[in-house]
Amino acid sequence: MSDSLERLYQAVLAARDLDPSSSRTARLFQRGPAKMAKKLAEEAIEVAIDAVGGDRDAVISESADLLYNLAVLWAAADVSPDDVWAEMDRREALLGIAEKLPKERAKDRLKARLERPVVAAEAAEPAPKPAQVVALQPLLSVRKSG
Repeated sequence: MSDSLERLYQAVLAARDLDPSSSRTARLFQRGPAKMAKKLAEEAIEVAIDAVGGDRDAVISESADLLYNLAVLWAAADVSPDDVWAEMDRREALLGIAEKLPKERAKDRLKARLERPVVAAEAAEPAPKPAQVVALQPLLSVRKSG
């Protein structure tokens, strides 16, 4: 699996500077991280809805779309699959492969991140405005009706 994701990630990196009129990946990079995040959220919701509905083939198809959009967002955030695998290895050593960080530790990490000073050089684009974040909320109702 990691080889497939690495190949996908490398393909995303190669396509990000192509002509946006002919490359979906380049178009996502042109539109920025807010659009990338929206596409990732849409695909995650579609996977969840299809899983609840018991549509195995749709879960497979939408999962492939989800992984593609995740690779795009990783590339935009300068995160490689190896970075994620290293974190997974670290967690496995601490908690076991099936575990994630306990909620309290995750909340502490988020709090520390929110409290750190923002350096202008850190962000190529401005942080999403509250309206952009709120705009993602309607995605939760996507395809509920079936």
